[in-house]
Amino acid sequence: MEANNNTKGIFFIMTGMAFFSIQDSLIKFIFEDIALFELYLGRTLIQATILLAFVIITKKHITLKTHYPFLTLLRVICFFFGFSFFYISLTFMTLAMTSALFFSCPFFMSMFAKFFLKEQIGIRRWSAIVVGFIGVIIVLDPNWEDFDYFKLAPVACAICYSCSMTITKYTSDKDSIYTQMTWLYIFATFAGLMIFLITGDGKFNTFTDPTMQFIIREWFTNPLASWPYVLVMGIVASISFFCVFSAYSIASPSIVSLFEYSYIVWAMLAGYILFETIPVPRTFLGAAIIIAAGFYIYFREKVRGQMIATDTPNR
Repeated sequence: MEANNNTKGIFFIMTGMAFFSIQDSLIKFIFEDIALFELYLGRTLIQATILLAFVIITKKHITLKTHYPFLTLLRVICFFFGFSFFYISLTFMTLAMTSALFFSCPFFMSMFAKFFLKEQIGIRRWSAIVVGFIGVIIVLDPNWEDFDYFKLAPVACAICYSCSMTITKYTSDKDSIYTQMTWLYIFATFAGLMIFLITGDGKFNTFTDPTMQFIIREWFTNPLASWPYVLVMGIVASISFFCVFSAYSIASPSIVSLFEYSYIVWAMLAGYILFETIPVPRTFLGAAIIIAAGFYIYFREKVRGQMIATDTPNR
């Protein structure tokens, strides 16, 4: 059963990463025409509408009651601010550099899984994670020569994201995926409205820097140009979040987190389709290493599950 759940989790996480690559490309494309939290609020409202329609059509029951109120609050805060960091970094860093730093998340995910979920992480799995991260570096080829500490924003996102997904795994025994997603939308909507009341008129936008303008520019200045993209992002994000939450709810976080590396492959395709960029040979080499490391982890876990069934674990 555990191996089967991990297989489903891997499918969900790879599908989610495919849609995330589309969303991130669109954010980078329109950030000069919209405010950060305007985008966030618009996307959230669209996601909430889609979730409500899905619940009505399928006649599913959603309860707002959570068995873990503190952890739920911590999870939605981490998710909200974590991806705020990521979207901000897209304005002044290449998608390659942003992704390279964000993909430190499997290290944090494994540490959280070990210390908070009490998962046993063996040396072989740690080694495969390191090999996978080397593959990421080969694919993205980041330039560290002009590095400044402000560029650690994607790492802050990785920490917040890892914390949020670990909590999702812990709380999923009593809180359904729909309850967890609903609270995410409620908090994001509330936070977005509060930010609109404070900064929505653009009174704090005295900056010329594009990143700072993205954060605090006036809202709704160019809706005809930006909101069609927000609509698409809302639909794409709904699919992405459902897949990611499903993956972490049914499978081992330290297993499915490694397959988030598949984002790189999807990003190559999105870059080619949207920006007509063709990957260089080293990109394919790195992708091969990442995929090989991911499948090694999967088959090791499958073998481990079989051995546990015979009561002779081999780790």
